Amino acid sequence: MTAPADAAKHILAVVPPHMGGRAAGAALAGLVPGARVTVVEATDEDPAALREAHVVITGLGPVTADHIAAAPSLELVQCASHGYDYVDKDAARARAIPVCNIGSSGAEKQNVAEQVFALMLALAKQLVPAHTALVDADWALPRLQQSITELSGKTLGIVGLGHIGQEVARRALAFDMTILYTGPRRVAPETEALLGDAQHVPLEDLLRTSDYISLHAPLTDETRHLINAERLALLKPTSFLVNTARGALVDQDALADALTSGTLAGAGIDVFDPEPPTAALRLLKAPNVVLSPHVGGVTRETLVRIALAALQNVVDYLDGKPPRDVTP
Repeated sequence: MTAPADAAKHILAVVPPHMGGRAAGAALAGLVPGARVTVVEATDEDPAALREAHVVITGLGPVTADHIAAAPSLELVQCASHGYDYVDKDAARARAIPVCNIGSSGAEKQNVAEQVFALMLALAKQLVPAHTALVDADWALPRLQQSITELSGKTLGIVGLGHIGQEVARRALAFDMTILYTGPRRVAPETEALLGDAQHVPLEDLLRTSDYISLHAPLTDETRHLINAERLALLKPTSFLVNTARGALVDQDALADALTSGTLAGAGIDVFDPEPPTAALRLLKAPNVVLSPHVGGVTRETLVRIALAALQNVVDYLDGKPPRDVTP
């Protein structure tokens, strides 16, 4: 990375403890030569640094309207993630401050796609109840064999066929799955062809016909609780829901109800609302659910790619280039 044209710029890097904190952010200063970099674990931890910040880089640390108001020199908010729901975009937009993510970098797509299939296979093969039973000296084969199933020949419905959704679709081809997808726009016909002649369908049709549903939509006001009780009722009782995107895309209480009543076969969940979830979250005790603590984008390799993608966008911006991946 080359030095920015304006060496006086100040970068505030927000790296929460669960993302590695100050220790993980210590190397950032050396990657942006000439700029001043302050690493904090919470956006308001150092009020003076926030006040002087021209750029805030945040790794899932909230950037609220109050934070934006407290930063009179702020020019750019760079999210070190595909998501951007933890930034108050309205407050940023009111000051014409672009909010960027790393969407076009593809930094997370490999591992998120792998996590989708880890959850799908765990559900299909009943790995969690099988493991738990064996630990308790219970040979569970007679009980589980009626619910163990295959991915091959099944229909995968992808909600949001962006970079990550397409990576999931490519892997689904290796499992001989039929691919449906939904979203505000149809992808190019040549992309559909490369993804096994994937078909663009309305959300409700996708939910009614898919054996596995994988969520890859951004969290916005329009997509919050996209999967609610009404839409869960459309799913087949043999279908599985997988969410590796954002917890609030799903009404978690409605999902717990559906799992408890048996109106769907199971769910694989890597993301929650809030994070970390409280012990009161009913989904944690629901039957036929496989849970993981938002690990879909946090392999050693992925974290390096995410950090470099976010930093490169900041360096390019400070060097006078237009920012990439500006959120709507």
